[in-house]
Amino acid sequence: MGIPSPSDEVVQIRHGDAAGDPTVVTVSCPDKTGLGCDLCRLVLLFGLNVLKGDMSTDGRWCYIVLWLAASPPPRARTVAWDLLKDRIVQLCPVPAPFGVDTAYLAAAGLALADGEPQVFLLKFCCYDRIGLLHDVTCVLCEMELTIRRVKVSTTPDGRVMDLFFITDARELLHTKSRREEAYEKLQSVLGDSVTSCEIESATQDMSSCLQASALLPPLVLEQMFSEVDVVDEQSNRSRSDSRLSVTMDNSLSPVHTLIQIQCGDHKGLLYDIMRTVKDCNIQVSYGRFYAGQKGRCEVDLFAVQSDGKKILDQQKQRTMCSRLRTELLRPLHVALVNRGPDAELLVANPVEVSGKGRPLVFYDITLALKNLHRRVFLAEIGRHMVNDREWEVYRVHLGEDDHELSCSVRSKIVDSVTNMLMGWD
Repeated sequence: MGIPSPSDEVVQIRHGDAAGDPTVVTVSCPDKTGLGCDLCRLVLLFGLNVLKGDMSTDGRWCYIVLWLAASPPPRARTVAWDLLKDRIVQLCPVPAPFGVDTAYLAAAGLALADGEPQVFLLKFCCYDRIGLLHDVTCVLCEMELTIRRVKVSTTPDGRVMDLFFITDARELLHTKSRREEAYEKLQSVLGDSVTSCEIESATQDMSSCLQASALLPPLVLEQMFSEVDVVDEQSNRSRSDSRLSVTMDNSLSPVHTLIQIQCGDHKGLLYDIMRTVKDCNIQVSYGRFYAGQKGRCEVDLFAVQSDGKKILDQQKQRTMCSRLRTELLRPLHVALVNRGPDAELLVANPVEVSGKGRPLVFYDITLALKNLHRRVFLAEIGRHMVNDREWEVYRVHLGEDDHELSCSVRSKIVDSVTNMLMGWD
């Protein structure tokens, strides 16, 4: 694998010749641990689907090619390709000077490191309406303002007081011009009923709220994380071809273990695979991904352990295969539970070992509820440790008497939210 000259572009984006053709994104840069996972996460954040992918690395330099397509309506969003290119470039390590070992720089702690972003508090008050929360979420996503936590409450007279803890991918929210841009765009969706809208730097006490979350009741934990539900998930799916197979083979390569996956497609599938591999300290030297027209996906990963050796231990193989099956079968947990006399929607997704959560979950939840013409009475995002893993849990109080929701209505809410999160029609 040749190393490109400094004049070569790190990221190249080539659009299809005809309408409907995929856009090809090529990345060529120094390698780093978890780069494939971070790239797939970014693709998911921009609302794109991976149709095909190839990646290879010699441990120092990597080469990745992704064939991407925008999500179909009603989930379609305008893709800012130039911005996507900028964000991919930011993910890539800076090439080391000629003759300097990039692995040495990383080991010495001299490689560029990601700093913890500054947290801001957005708070506004206005009259509630169906879809308001999703419209605000759209504005924040378009401005690259990441929602870290949210607290939504509705008063008896129909007014809402919303608190969003956010970070800015552009790192400009401390400036007057950036805040005025946010105020202007928020005003367009909040309407004339808004009485206040402020953005301020979160104090240390405010930031501590990001770590503090109300405990989940035992009954809720049982409903959300039941092993029986995971086992039955595949047979209960309405997808026509959702068979899942994960196998390992050490006979086809003298230095790599081949991980082969065949499964039904869903939004963020490649991200779910790469984050699981990353969290398990498995390094991919070569990978190939293909999504067929009938919703079937095939993935081949030639991988090694963190020590550079093949995965020979049988117990490690079984654990890895089981973890991948679980993550692909149920990457998100969705349930409608009782909260006193009312109904509460809960959605949970695992947090990466790096601390990053799944992108656009709140966006999809609020879009699904907007399409169902459901109001949100209370909403909260928090993190919880369940079964020795950290989970990001979204709690949405629908403000409706549980007894007024029939079994068919409850199922429709859960199915609609699940389908939106998974990218299913």
